[in-house]
Amino acid sequence: MPQGSSHSPSPSHGRPRPQPATGLHCVVVIVDENSNPFELGCATEVFGLHRPELGRDLYDFTLCSPEPRTLMRDGFFTLTGVAGLEAAERADTLIVPNRPDTEVPRRPAVLEAIRRAHARGTRLLGFCSGAFTLAEAGVLRGRRATAHWQWANRFRARFPDVRLEPDVLFVDDGDILTAAGSAAALDLGLHVVRRDHGAEVANAVSRRLVFAAHRDGGQRQFVERPVPPVPEESLAPVLAWAQERLADPLTVADLAARAAVSTATLHRRFRAQLGTTPLAWLVGERVALACRLIERGEERLDVVARASGLGTAANLRARLRRETGLSPSAYRKHFGRVELPEPGDPRGGGGPSGGRQGPVLVRPGQGGA
Repeated sequence: MPQGSSHSPSPSHGRPRPQPATGLHCVVVIVDENSNPFELGCATEVFGLHRPELGRDLYDFTLCSPEPRTLMRDGFFTLTGVAGLEAAERADTLIVPNRPDTEVPRRPAVLEAIRRAHARGTRLLGFCSGAFTLAEAGVLRGRRATAHWQWANRFRARFPDVRLEPDVLFVDDGDILTAAGSAAALDLGLHVVRRDHGAEVANAVSRRLVFAAHRDGGQRQFVERPVPPVPEESLAPVLAWAQERLADPLTVADLAARAAVSTATLHRRFRAQLGTTPLAWLVGERVALACRLIERGEERLDVVARASGLGTAANLRARLRRETGLSPSAYRKHFGRVELPEPGDPRGGGGPSGGRQGPVLVRPGQGGA
């Protein structure tokens, strides 16, 4: 039976006690009847695992539930051995329940726990239909949020006072963040890690997940032609080639030439496979590299700008502020110097990545550090 914390709890009357403070940022996940196991797994993978590849843990992680036994989605299994709902009271970040039966009211005790958390300044996360839980708790009035596209009309009808953005992967509205569901929960989770610990750490977490961390919040939830009549070639080779040459004066035409297609075809493939444009992807990768260089201790902005392909210190400042909400000096002060094991190091680090895979970056207007 799964335990409810990354630090083994001591049972009390069949339920683990909430853990004492560890000094780490405390992430608590509320699991309720018919919760989706996939998003629960995403939260556990991103926030709940020990991090030997980093040499330290990032979060104090706890699962809690209003009942000792929680029947998960469609009755596939029952979750037991997790903390009681009182564990939500110590959360710095609270992940709310999500489930497919969006019309069924949430438990009053769960909604009240969410309201109390919001009132004391806890960061709230909702994956997929978790936006319904947040809206039902009354914390989304006048706020921006997203949910899975198939529930967009239903959500708008029930909660017209929420500014729903149905065609993005996730929305960062400061202290309330929502993801569209399924894999977008990983995108949002990595974005949160980046906000909390910087680009270098987020990159290491994504590498352990073997998950491409180049999708930002503004990308589309789905494409118009998910099954094209003629199989498209993967963009992976040209992306890997470009990531090794970010300091070079690469253009969209260079990417197209490398892929042996026209620029129009390259744009179409980027839209279909990544939900963005070649130029936006290239700029995002360069900013991600600049962030990692700053975190590693490089203080000369002209050196960072040249090495990341951003050209000048002025352009670096503008791009970094646009993507992260911080100036280079503020970014350096916030995240400091990060020392991580290299890939293949016996201390951890996972498989090869080329060291250039960038973190999730949020588009302008979708939050910041």
